[in-house]
This record gives sequence, C-alpha cells and structure tokens, in this order.
Amino acid sequence: MLDLARLDQLQNASVLVIGDVMLDRYFIGDTNRISPEAPVPVVRVAHTEDRAGGAANVARNIAHLDGQAAILGIIGNDTDGRLLKDLLVKEKVHSELLELDDARTISKTRIISRHQQMVRLDMEDTFPVAQAESVKQRYGELVEQYNTVIISDYAKGTLACVGDLIQAARKAGKQVLVDPKSKDFSLYRGATVITPNLSEFKAAGGDASSDDAMLSSARAMLADAGIDTMLLTRSEQGMSLITPTEHHHFPAEVLEVSDVTGAGDTVIATLGTLLSAGFDLKDAAWLSNLAAGIVVAKLGAATVSPEELAARASHQWSAKTSGYHPSVEQSLLHIDYARQQGERIVFTNGCFDILHAGHVRYLAQARALGDRLVVGLNSDASVRRLKGEERPVNSLEDRMEVLSALACVDWVIPFGDNTEENDTPEQLIKRVNPQVLAKGGDYSIDTIVGADFVQENGGEVAILPTVEGRSTTGLIKKVRG
Repeated sequence: MLDLARLDQLQNASVLVIGDVMLDRYFIGDTNRISPEAPVPVVRVAHTEDRAGGAANVARNIAHLDGQAAILGIIGNDTDGRLLKDLLVKEKVHSELLELDDARTISKTRIISRHQQMVRLDMEDTFPVAQAESVKQRYGELVEQYNTVIISDYAKGTLACVGDLIQAARKAGKQVLVDPKSKDFSLYRGATVITPNLSEFKAAGGDASSDDAMLSSARAMLADAGIDTMLLTRSEQGMSLITPTEHHHFPAEVLEVSDVTGAGDTVIATLGTLLSAGFDLKDAAWLSNLAAGIVVAKLGAATVSPEELAARASHQWSAKTSGYHPSVEQSLLHIDYARQQGERIVFTNGCFDILHAGHVRYLAQARALGDRLVVGLNSDASVRRLKGEERPVNSLEDRMEVLSALACVDWVIPFGDNTEENDTPEQLIKRVNPQVLAKGGDYSIDTIVGADFVQENGGEVAILPTVEGRSTTGLIKKVRG
C-alpha cells in the first residue's frame, strides 16, 4: 500500500514547465433574461477573476502541490503579460517568461453563469519560429537546474523546437513529460511519458474500439515515436497507464463534474511532481487520476492541494487518516491558495480533547458556512493551563489525527505552545484571515477572540448552537463514575 505520508516529500520536487502560456479571464454572473437585441442570454456580471492558464496553469498546479515550479514561455509586452507575471508571483511560481514587443499575450475569456460556460473568447496569434528559438536558448540555460521537465503543448508556436528540447533534457538525465497537441507523436521522440486525452489519441491514429485494440495501438504508437510510456486519459472511463510490457487501468474518480477546464494540466502537473519527488510511475499515475477527479468538481482552471489528494486517496482505502501532516507554514500557504481560487474559508478553534457527537455536529455546521474549514487546536500546554493538570486526556498528535479524519475538516493547526498569552487563537486567526469565524452557542460576538479582526476585514462571525448533554467534561465524569 502506498505510504501517503510521503506526500511530505513533494516540496523536494523541482519541475521546469515549458510551453504556451496564457491568461485565463472569467466573467461570472447570473442569467435571468434573454437580450432584446438578439436571442442570447444576458449575463449580469457580478465579479471577474484572472488566472494563469495553459502551461502556466501546469506550473501553478505544481506549486499548489508544494513542488518547486518554474515556467518558460512567451508573453507580449502588454497589460495581460504583466498581469500574468504578477499572478505567477502570487502563486509562488518562478517566472522565466520571455517578453516580446511584437507578440501578444494569449488570453482566453470565459463567460460563466450558473456554473456553466456560456461562451469563450480567444485572443491569440501563433508565434513564429524565430521566437521559439529564443525559448530554446533560454531553456538550455535552465534545464540543468531541474530534475523533471514538463512540455505543455497548445500548438501556439512556443514549442516549434520541441524535439531539440526533449533531446537536451534526456541528455542531461531529466525525466520529460509531454502533454501533446500534434497528431504526430513522433515529434515528441525521446519523451519519458506522453499524456494524450482520448480525442488526441484517436487523432494520432489510436484505436479505442476495445481495450485490447487500445493497448495494441498505444504500444505501436510508443514504439514508432520512441516514447517510453503513455498515460491515456479516457474521460468517464478513467485513465490507462501503458508501457511496452504492462498496463494499469484506473477508473474515473469523479463525484460530480462542474468544469473540465484545465483537468489535463492537473494530471500532468501531479504526475510530474510525484515522479520528481521519487514516487514510482504506477503510484504517481493513480494519484494523478484522483487529482483529476478532484479538480473537475471545481469551477474553472482549478488546482489540488496535498491535503485534498491525501484525503481522497485515504477514502479509497475506507480510512480518511493518511499519515500526511503538513507543517503550519505549508497549511497557511495552502489556505491562501484556496482563497485565491475563490473558496470561502471558515475558522473555528477549541481543545477537542475527547471528540464526541456534539463536536462532530458543530464542526459539520461550521464547514457548511463555507468551502473549507480550518480548526485551530490548543496545544497540550495550553489545554493544561485552561483545563487543569489532568488534561488533555489525548495528546496533541492524537487530537490532530482524529480531527483530520473528519470529512468536514480541511486543516488542523495547533497554537498556544509557549505562554498563557498564546492560549487564544488571535494570532492564528490573523494569519488565516478567514471569511467566517465560527464559535459555539455559549459565546456572544463581543466575547469571541478575533471577532473584531474578522469583521474589520469584511468577514462575518457565526454563533452555532451547542448540543445539549454533550461535553468532554461530562464524558470524563461518566467514565470515572
């Protein structure tokens, strides 16, 4: 069985992404009427979002998995290019974008209403070969610095020298993963893994009429193109990992499809990050399949966090506990990423010494107030100061493990290690900066630590009802007789 605690090693991954970068822009609003000017729906735009797209979305997926990511591509000397560079800084992606005066930054604008794309507007030009040569030159200076290379081809011209790029990486001993666009897979000769979707596979001559036909034609394509492995994404049929001597089918892991935008980016980013961190190919492919199932349930070009990946993988084994425990700083970074993707962060805190039904119901209600729940957990020293020398009954590590096993809890962050002044979560609340601060019904807003900070920053404070007859103190008294 895969040891999911090894997800802690993802920060050791170093991946250079090269390909066609673009700016993804979203206009989001409600639709209640048809335009009197033409038979088209009118979208009343409530807000807009800008995200790194194309190959840049692959890089941000790597960064959100804690990998060290760099992106090499072409942008124009324009507003969209500068905005894209600023977005990558926020995403903790090292940018090596070549800014050209005679080029325009590729952008895709999506109009979204009621969780559905209404229309997409593409603004793009194909880059000439001369510009691809500039990319190739900079690539030669960078490739030695990373242990894995991902080539993200959107057929916009950045990768006109793709064969040379692959050979340079393999000569340097690097793994090379390719998300193809060309129908001629021989252009990617020498790649370690190629990740076509089913349409791309068929367009390249693949036969998907049966599993046997698919395996036979895939192996023939690998042999003809000089590629080691294919990870074929097959929509509702899941994924197939195919080598010359073996294959593995992974069923689709999608609970509900919201938007497939960027799903292929997530697959190759997850696969590349895991391989770079030392995972074997089969385990990396299995986890990449889970990542795809997570991301298509989100709106837009989304990403996956290590916590989400660990939780989904553990669920496959009927056990939420994964052994993966991010550091405080990693958790705070992942929370920030979730906020950047428009997810609503809820915070609550407590000792949670002996978890009981009252706790579980309360935490589920807190999570229902947003998209992600952060639980601030008093340290052992803090619990002793608050509850007495005989407490806690369970250690901090055990309490974190139990809380993390709840489906409604996304992050558990301890606080209160040093002095009595740290027994409140005030400093942690300021670092998390939640949109919602939740506490139990025995509090009032004026007595809730951090309430003023949350409200001053545009958030809200929610007081949730407690469950009568459920308390840790009562349980301890009952056990002692």
